[in-house]
Amino acid sequence: QVQLVESGGGLVQPGGSLRLSCAASGSILSINTMDWYRQAPGQQRELVAAITSGGTTTYADSVKGRFTISRDNAENTAYLQMNSLKPEDTAVYYCNLEGLTLQVMGVRAFASWGQGIQVTVSS
Repeated sequence: QVQLVESGGGLVQPGGSLRLSCAASGSILSINTMDWYRQAPGQQRELVAAITSGGTTTYADSVKGRFTISRDNAENTAYLQMNSLKPEDTAVYYCNLEGLTLQVMGVRAFASWGQGIQVTVSS
């Protein structure tokens, strides 16, 4: 079983920065994609940024040029650096990781979600 622990959220003023982390633990063989999603009150969960095992990144148009996704494969950790934050970035942020684990029955694919972390941008 793969568990994800998110950290780094909080309250920040408009124009400020935060760095989110998502650390995975368990019998992980490899992590293919690392994604960050967010969900604001009354809205659907949306993809914010994604990074492949090869380092290819994609971003939602609303965060391009302000957010940067990265990964540390040795530590099985994903990061989301958020700069120039706006009130409309306020949401619960979730990480999602997909990859392979070593189970008793052999290699198994996994897809796990973090518990969610609140980011509030307000003056």
